[in-house]
Amino acid sequence: MSRDQSLTPLNVDVIDDPPLRREAESFTDPSTYDPNARIAIDFGSYNIRAGYTNQNTPSYIFPTRLTKHRDRKLQKTFTFIGNDTLLDQTIRSQSKSPFDGTLLTNWDYVEDMLEYTFHHLGVSGNNGVSNPLIINERLACLQSQRNSWYQLLFETFDLPEVSFGIDSLFSFYGNSTKEDGLVINCGNEETDVIPIVGGRGILSECKRINWGGSQSTNFLSSLLTLKYPYFPAKLSTLQYTQMYEDYCYTSPDYANEISRYLNLDELEQNNIVLETPFTEVLQPKKTEEELRIQAEKRKETGKRLQEQARQKRVERLVQKTEEYEYFSRVRDQLVDQPKKTILSVLQNAGFEDEQDFKKYLSNLEKSLKKAQATHDGDADDTENADDSPENKFDLVDVPDEELNDEQLKEKRKQKFLKGSFDARRKAKVEKERLAKEHEEAKIRDQQWRESDLSGWIKSKRAKLAVLVKRRKDKIRMKNEMKDRKSQVAQNRMKNLANLAEDSPRSGSKRSRGQATIDNDPNDTFGANDEDWLVYQDITKNPEEFEEALEEEYKDIVELEGMLLEYDPTFTEEDTLDAQYDWRNSTLHLFLRGPRPHDSEDVHQQHQLHLNTERIRVPEILFEPSIAGQDQAGIAELCETILLKKFGSKPGNLSAASSRMVNNVWITGGNARIPGIKNRIVKEFTEFLPAGTPLSVHMSEDPSLDAWKGMAKLANNETDYKNTAVTRKEYEEYGPDYIKEHKLGNTGYFEDVN
Repeated sequence: MSRDQSLTPLNVDVIDDPPLRREAESFTDPSTYDPNARIAIDFGSYNIRAGYTNQNTPSYIFPTRLTKHRDRKLQKTFTFIGNDTLLDQTIRSQSKSPFDGTLLTNWDYVEDMLEYTFHHLGVSGNNGVSNPLIINERLACLQSQRNSWYQLLFETFDLPEVSFGIDSLFSFYGNSTKEDGLVINCGNEETDVIPIVGGRGILSECKRINWGGSQSTNFLSSLLTLKYPYFPAKLSTLQYTQMYEDYCYTSPDYANEISRYLNLDELEQNNIVLETPFTEVLQPKKTEEELRIQAEKRKETGKRLQEQARQKRVERLVQKTEEYEYFSRVRDQLVDQPKKTILSVLQNAGFEDEQDFKKYLSNLEKSLKKAQATHDGDADDTENADDSPENKFDLVDVPDEELNDEQLKEKRKQKFLKGSFDARRKAKVEKERLAKEHEEAKIRDQQWRESDLSGWIKSKRAKLAVLVKRRKDKIRMKNEMKDRKSQVAQNRMKNLANLAEDSPRSGSKRSRGQATIDNDPNDTFGANDEDWLVYQDITKNPEEFEEALEEEYKDIVELEGMLLEYDPTFTEEDTLDAQYDWRNSTLHLFLRGPRPHDSEDVHQQHQLHLNTERIRVPEILFEPSIAGQDQAGIAELCETILLKKFGSKPGNLSAASSRMVNNVWITGGNARIPGIKNRIVKEFTEFLPAGTPLSVHMSEDPSLDAWKGMAKLANNETDYKNTAVTRKEYEEYGPDYIKEHKLGNTGYFEDVN
């Protein structure tokens, strides 16, 4: 323990919900409003980014969340959107998203959010919004989704024109100066890989993984729930999201790192300790005098309870003795009697037949001997077994006819005490004999060791293995008995149910209380100490069970001491204490990190340890099978596109694939997880032909790439005119109309070799 105490404490980070906002979202100055300025809105499932395209960054970034709160006092319903849902804890916990996965399903929420966005951007006018709008849509957007967008934007907000485009292509358009490339979009609900040739997305060859930041957060939540099933606090989605974004990272070599992650040296560097807030109840410290008085009270209480227990054992012993004497006389009276008479007498006494009676009497005798041995042990502590019995048992040999009632009672008591006295004397002689045999056994063992050391060591090791296995089995069973859902507990309940079905008749004498549980001959498994075995020890006699474990532990330590002294191959690392050392427990390192755990410490009870989860969750983008997804990862999808498409052959990239490899862009909010760029470089280097030029790029904040691409498009009149759908075109062609352009969902495959 001194070595444990010398360890420096780990850093503990408090994980709590983000702080509430004190003020509502501010508004853009209406005096600066320009009705002709184009507006770009990146309507994502995690955040909405909105602003005028003549600016470098979006004016507003807020969560895609909405809450309708009913104030009972004012009898009014208030709508809170985005960052305004963070003004109150109740409002935040009730907020919802208009998305169901990747699809928009609540268009009333979408309308409220757009109105909120335009209002904060300072858009004024009673006839709708006069500004042109650029907005994103998902890859392979359903026609029904676009129809709803058209109707909402043109009919509800009366927009003059709208441009739709895929967020991944907007990101590539805003970042790249080249026409060819490969864009990897790591979004909140999905991950897309799109090859781009001549500035146009080749959508016929794009790939999608149904995994993103939202699924990663949920997966982390599931992992920690399984890891800490009895954690005292309930964590929110915001807390799990914070864990994922702040502490997870993409491993450059997952298989190698995960194999050594739970080593002590690795955990010292990588283990993260997170503590949830809680209210600690501080107990006032007691003075030394108060502690002394409390200890004396506990000591006196213990003595009193021990004395009460001893008295109860004596009473039970007397009761069992009288019961045994009574049934012994019944047995003697039935000698040479007809079977019919014997059966009648036994059935009146509550027995089924003579065999049932003999079994009952045998069990009663065993129980009596066990109780007698316990009483003898108590008596040895209070009196000397060598005391002369002449004056103590003077009524034992006096005939009953010469004694009155009081003397008869005293005689029965003296007979019982004399029997105990004789048993103790006999036990003392037996103890001396056993001590002599033990000494002789030690001498024989020493002679065996001196004559055949290898055989002696082999025998001791085998005996040690048996003791250690037995001890582990008992401890495991004890722990499983505490869990009512474990297989051991369920089997025990089945046995109890069987006992209830096989219980004796309610009208018999034994069922009315003559016989005790531990000597009922009709009891099956679990009724007697001999039958119940460790189950009974654990559940009925926990103190005896602990004493038995302590005795086994002493025997194990004794054997280990002998092997340490005489077996050169047996070291301290082979001992039982070393096996139970928390440093050697993978489960402890996984659950509690590289420090000993104090289960009584309330702070440690509210702590989570992030270790393997830090790399396991982000690894799903490269190995979706970890989360049960029957899909390929990013590296495998990119390998298929680059080596098997666009005219490429094994070991020989086509010109188009070579240009793509030299211009790879990583974008999307989920790409902010550290290490993803280095991992993609490593994966590409492994499957590309040797010497292939590779260039992988990622902006400083990939979550803003799509919005910046929209702003760049708005400032390029030539490209913008090819993307905009006017209200006149909508009215003429209807909501099914799609305008083809290189950033939209109408890409096509052409000869790009």
